[in-house]
Amino acid sequence: MIPRPGEHARREIAVLRLTEGDGCVRLLRSDLPRGAMLLERLGRPLERLGLPMRRRHEILCAAARRVWRSAAGCGLPTGAGKGRWLIDYITATWTELGRPCSERAVDHALACAARRVAAHDDERAVLVHGDVHQWNVLEAPGDVHRWNALEAPGGFKLVDPDGLLAEAEYDLGIVMREDPVELMRGDARGRARWLARRCGLDATAIWEWGVVERVSTGLLCTSVGLQPAGREMLAAADYVAALAITPRGSFSSSPARELPPPVCPWRRGGRAVRSPRSRR
Repeated sequence: MIPRPGEHARREIAVLRLTEGDGCVRLLRSDLPRGAMLLERLGRPLERLGLPMRRRHEILCAAARRVWRSAAGCGLPTGAGKGRWLIDYITATWTELGRPCSERAVDHALACAARRVAAHDDERAVLVHGDVHQWNVLEAPGDVHRWNALEAPGGFKLVDPDGLLAEAEYDLGIVMREDPVELMRGDARGRARWLARRCGLDATAIWEWGVVERVSTGLLCTSVGLQPAGREMLAAADYVAALAITPRGSFSSSPARELPPPVCPWRRGGRAVRSPRSRR
């Protein structure tokens, strides 16, 4: 595999070395100066298996949990750094694309990102894949014909890791981002609660990373002409922002756990103000 240029190759190789084939595809050989990797052969992506959404979520959770581990000092970017990068990207791209979603959706995403940046804790941070979705999960060798591959050892593995040291909830925020049409038709908050229970994590953090990733990825898809994915994600972003204004069922009985209305410190007088850039 010859990955994308820049830091992506270094980060992907670092993640694959740390996981050693557990949760992620096994790295057989690598050439960092060339950005080249030889990887084990895997099967079909999860997207092609035609499984129900809940089943896909079970598989995604199982794969992500195998990646999460302590990796302090490995040199990967932090969740706080990624959050600041996303703040900058959303602020700039929304304006450059002619505001393809509501200002309320953008303000809500930036506020959620600011809260996740503030919540970052180096001691709690673990290695996360960074892009856990159904195109990045493939059948593993030996289990490609088994319906119950979720329960089989190594049944599915992740590929193409971004690689971060972040709260584990970041990976499940990607799961929240995906299937935006189904999110609007179903119980949006219920998905975050289910993912939190499944993995023993915090529903609010999962929800907030999902808000941020949905807007940033919707803008990215729009910028490269990937439709209807971009329109669907941004429509879901508008829908979720409305839920934040009028909460329908918080994640806890405590008022402090409810999602507050969007407050964006990077917007003044209705105009976007660039935050300090912190690239991945």
